[in-house]
Formats: sequence, structure tokens, C-alpha cells
Amino acid sequence: MSTGMNRRVHVNDVAPRDGLQMEKHFVPTEDKIAFIDALSDCGFDRIEATSFVSAKAIPALRDAEIVMQRIRRKPGVTYTVLVPNLRGMERAIESRADELNLVMSCSESHNRANLGMSRAGSLGQLLEVVRQAGRAAIRCNVSLSTAFGCPFEGEVPIAEVRRLAGEVMQGGAASLTLCDTTGMADPAQVERVIGAISAAVPLPQLTIHLHDTRGMGLANALAALRSGVQHFDASCAGLGGCPYAPGASGNISSELLVHMLDSMGVESGVDLDRLLDVAAIVPRLIERELPNPLLAAGPRSRRYPLPEGVVRTAEAPLRAA
Repeated sequence: MSTGMNRRVHVNDVAPRDGLQMEKHFVPTEDKIAFIDALSDCGFDRIEATSFVSAKAIPALRDAEIVMQRIRRKPGVTYTVLVPNLRGMERAIESRADELNLVMSCSESHNRANLGMSRAGSLGQLLEVVRQAGRAAIRCNVSLSTAFGCPFEGEVPIAEVRRLAGEVMQGGAASLTLCDTTGMADPAQVERVIGAISAAVPLPQLTIHLHDTRGMGLANALAALRSGVQHFDASCAGLGGCPYAPGASGNISSELLVHMLDSMGVESGVDLDRLLDVAAIVPRLIERELPNPLLAAGPRSRRYPLPEGVVRTAEAPLRAA
């Protein structure tokens, strides 16, 4: 574990892509654009706006080009998109994406189930996209799914995670994201994996992507923070999930993460009050209710009136009347 803790971290909100792609209800294009614009005003450094996957594969994001054409791009915000292959890369570049996010799994079975090919096949295809994007001066991030556990195989050997991380970074990726795809991580494991991976990936180039499937998302985020991680993925209103963890909750909530950071005195640059306003409209966007403890209780800075009959005096700050 790092002996010091960063006083400034960077949060990437992935709700417009990772969150909305899981929803059965198609969010109208204009509402998607307004959602991204509202997130841009919250102070995020990076927003994952959409995906250039086939519309047949992910119909919820079939309007990717229109979204990228019409969003209001705020200076200082990086608008990143997921691409699966060279054709997706071409579409993303034409749509003026700032960054490409490429995905493969650390476990063979999850890669075959999720992407329909072997890890070797995915790695080769991914590195070719990185090379081609480099020629167009577009930076690429690689997200390694199941880095903390596979729903089919169990715990993934750290040596495998380290090997894949090294290969993608040596292949030209600008940064790497380690993903707890189905929320299998625990804080001690997060520390072990980050410690092992830091030789292949400098901490300033590493992002942690956590799910709250089993209620350990913020605990794992704290472990990563104390290990020196500076970049975190999170999702407004906790949108997202994985088809291989049916019924489970999604990504860690951006507002809960920012609230924790604010409470600890760690600067994220995100305006929590604005973010809570955005989170409040998400149930209307997706046409279903979402539990949101921070919206229900308010941030810890909120103060309430005293119960009726309780008064303050100089001698006894609180006493019954």
C-alpha cells in the first residue's frame, strides 16, 4: 500500500455508455445529449459518451454518431467512446472522439462469452486498432475486464493480469483500466493487484473500474485510493452492470464516490450538488426507479432543524424544553 494518498483524483463518468447500454428502454437521442451536457457541467475530467459497436449488438446506443455530433463539448473534458474493432475506430474518429476505449477480458471464458473470440484473437485485433489510431493521433485506453475475478473461472491469476497489462502498454496503449466486471473484488485483493501491476503500468496511467455488485464498491475504491490510484471510473446514479451477473447492481455511483472523496478532503473537481441534480433525473430517463441513498439522505453536510420541543441554551447546547 502506498504510504501517501493523493489529494487530487480524476473521475470518469461512464453512465452514458456503460450505464445506458444495459437499459431495456431506449433513451431518446436528445435526452442522451442533454444527459451528457449536464454531466459536462459537473466538472468531470472525462465522460464515456457512447459506443461504436454494431447497432444490432447494442441497440440502446444505435445513435452514437448523432450523439457525438450534437453534444456540447466543454473545454477540458475528454469525451471517450468504446470501439470494438477497426470499423468502430473509423466511425469514432469521424465523429471526433477524443479517446478510444478498447476492451478484452483477462479470463479466457469471459472473453469468449462476451466478445465471441479467444483472448489471443482479441489482443491481436485490439493492438491493431491501437496502431491505426496512433497514426491518426488518437489516444487509446485499454480496459481489462475480469481483472479481479471471473464469474466462470473464479479468481484470475495476478500474473495473467500483469502479462496482459504489459502487452497492451508495450503495444502502444496510452493508459489502462482494470475492471472488476462483476463485483468480485475485495479491498485486500485490490491492493495486491495494483501493487503487482504498477511495474507494468505507472499509476498515473492506471484507472480502476469498480462495480458494487456485492456492496464492496466504495471499500475497494478506498483501497485503490490508498494504493496511489489517481483515476476512477464511476457511473451517475450507479447505472450499469454486466449480463453475467443477472439482477446485480451496476458500477459504483459517481455521486457516492465524489461524496466520499469530498468527505475525506480529496479533490475531484466534481460539483456534488450539480451531480446530485443530474442523478435525480436518471429514473425519468430510463423509466424505472433506482435506489439512491445519497439523494434520500443528502450529503453529510446537510443540517436538519431540531425536533419540536428541543431548544438551545448557552449553558446546555441541547435540552428538552
